[in-house]
Amino acid sequence: MPMRRLLLALLLIAPPCLAAEGVLRYPRAPAGDEFRAVYPLALLELALRKAGSELRIRPSHQPMEQERALVSLEQGEAVDVVWTMTSRERESRLLPVRIPLDKGLYGWRIALLRADRRELLRDVDSLADLHALRAGQGHDWPDTRILRGHGLQVQTSSSYDSLFLMLRAGRFDYFPRAVLEARAELRQQNASELTLDSHLVLHYPTALYFFFSRSNPGQAEIVRRGLELALADGSFERLFRQQYGADLRLARLERRRIIELDNPLLPAQTPLQRAELWYRP
Repeated sequence: MPMRRLLLALLLIAPPCLAAEGVLRYPRAPAGDEFRAVYPLALLELALRKAGSELRIRPSHQPMEQERALVSLEQGEAVDVVWTMTSRERESRLLPVRIPLDKGLYGWRIALLRADRRELLRDVDSLADLHALRAGQGHDWPDTRILRGHGLQVQTSSSYDSLFLMLRAGRFDYFPRAVLEARAELRQQNASELTLDSHLVLHYPTALYFFFSRSNPGQAEIVRRGLELALADGSFERLFRQQYGADLRLARLERRRIIELDNPLLPAQTPLQRAELWYRP
């Protein structure tokens, strides 16, 4: 069975687990969103294996949206690790492993559009051109503050699924999504009335990290060491390409107009100087 299908099967059947020695609990995905966890979990398993750790991963008892998972991690309750986009605020609360799981590609954003407006961004050449349009984002996502910080209109929702309904209904004009998630989301939604823009990409520096509780640095160090070993022997890159190579080829970032944005939420400790950690189109 291919790795992606095997991991997805494990996500669906894995039993809930309470805190226990030798167990690393992660947030169980809401029903229908399991596909989003396939790569982070595969990378977590790889890191543990490379580090020679006997830690086993298990999902939380209940499904968790992102902010609930972060609060639970901070309080040492139902989860031991969360993967999410970094920010100064999150790094002040939690312990990051500063190796970007996404090679920085969560900061490369292409837009989901209504199919009847597929050419909406064809003539957008600058940030000023975007000011007349409304983006959709989650109310607690760092991206929302980044976009609003550049004067862009952003319509928010506390529900991830409702954002797709709002786009269909015309409540906002475009839905910027990370290049690594956009096509998978479109497939998951199975929505013929939605499409991907082919003209534009927004870019701001950011990273998707594994985060741990500040009271549990030992687990963070195991995963950090394992990721460094996977980077050194090429297994990190092979897993990344296996999971996302096709999506990157289809996205054709090198052919798109790039609008560069600053990220005022980016922590100073972000390892931007380590070129091997970042994807470059």
